[in-house]
Amino acid sequence: MLSGNRNISCGTCHHHDHAGGDGLSLGIGEGGEGVGPDRTPGTGIDQIKKRIPRNAPALWNIGHNSIDVLFHDGRLSVSDIYGNGFNSPAEEWLPQGLDNIVAAQALFPLTAQFEMAGNPGENDVIGAVRNRIDRGWPIIAKRVRTIPAYGEMFVATFPHITHPSEVTIVEIANALAAFMTTEWRSSDSAYDAWLTGTPLLDDAERGRQLFTSLRCAACHSGPLFTDQDFHALAVPAFGPGRTRRFDPMPRDVGRMGETDLLSDAYKFRTPSLRNVALTAPYGHNGAFPTLDAMIRHHAGQDIWTPAMAALPDVPWLAPGDFAIRADTREMARLAAARDLPTFNVTDAEIADLVAFLQALTGATVDTRPRGRPDSVPSGLPVD
Repeated sequence: MLSGNRNISCGTCHHHDHAGGDGLSLGIGEGGEGVGPDRTPGTGIDQIKKRIPRNAPALWNIGHNSIDVLFHDGRLSVSDIYGNGFNSPAEEWLPQGLDNIVAAQALFPLTAQFEMAGNPGENDVIGAVRNRIDRGWPIIAKRVRTIPAYGEMFVATFPHITHPSEVTIVEIANALAAFMTTEWRSSDSAYDAWLTGTPLLDDAERGRQLFTSLRCAACHSGPLFTDQDFHALAVPAFGPGRTRRFDPMPRDVGRMGETDLLSDAYKFRTPSLRNVALTAPYGHNGAFPTLDAMIRHHAGQDIWTPAMAALPDVPWLAPGDFAIRADTREMARLAAARDLPTFNVTDAEIADLVAFLQALTGATVDTRPRGRPDSVPSGLPVD
C-alpha cells in the first residue's frame, strides 16, 4: 500500500529471510517480482528501468540512540536546520512530529521512482512527488487510513487520533519506526557475552586482537562498531551510479553528493558490524560477496572481478552495468580518493578476523519479536 503501484513493500528489500537486506549487490525495485537473489526484473510495461544504485542496508539496531545519520551518503541527519528536527532531502517539507530518525528515513523510499513510487504516468503518488517531494505522502496516508482494520489500529494506538481520518503520514512513519527499531534489535552475540566475562573461541579472540592492532576499530568503534563517519575505500564501481541532474555520469560520488565538497568525494558511511556475517554482500554497492573478500580489499589486495557482483540478469540493462569501469580517469579519481591505509595480513589472520566478525552475530537473530505476518489488512500478498 505504501508503493505507488502497490507492488513492492519495505520488506521486499529488507526481508526477514535475508537478515533485513535482500542478498543482492544492487536491488531490483519497483516493477520486479519475488524477493532476494531470486527476484526478477519484471516483464512488459512493468519491467524495471534501472537497478537500485546502492546496496540495501540491513536494519540491525537501527534504533540505537547513538545513530544520528542515515543512508550511505548521510543525506539524512538529526538537525534543527529546517525546524523539523532533521536535515533531509525534503528540507522544510519534511513534516513535524516524527519520533526519530528511523521514522524520517522511512518516508524517503516511498518517494523514490525506482524504489517504490513507480514511473511517471503510472500512479498518482509519483505524479505528486514529481511536483514536490512531500505531496505524495498524503495520498499514501489516505490509502492506509481508509482500510478499516488499519484505521481502527491507528485509533487504538495513538492517543491523539480519535478517528481514522486524522491519520497522516507522520503516524504511519512512526509506526514503521516502532516496528523496525524493535524487530531488528540484537545484542546477544558471543562478543556481548565476552564483555561480561565469557571467553571467545580461540580464533575469534585472535581476530579480536587483530581487529584492534590493525586499527579496524578506528572506524568500526562503539557499541555498533561504527563511527558514523564517512570514508573512501575505493570500492569497485559498477551499476547505474547515483547520478545528479548536472552530473549524468553513471558514478557514485558518495558523501560529496550531499555536501558538494570535493574532500568528500567517494566517501560512504561506516556500516555497523552487528550481525555483519548475515548481511552479505558488502560495500555501498554490494561489491564483495564475502567477509574474506571485503577484508582483503581493506588490506589493499586487488582481488575484485565483476563476477563477484550479485546482479540478477537484466538483459536490457546489462550493457551499462560495468560501463563506468571503462572510464580510466574516473577509476583513477576513485583510487586516488582512498583515505584508509592498507595493511599486511596473512590468510590465517583473515580467517581469524572473519571468526571475530562472526562472533558479532546475535544468538537469537532467527527469532524476531513479530516476524513476517501471514496476511495484511489490505489483502495484498505478503512478500
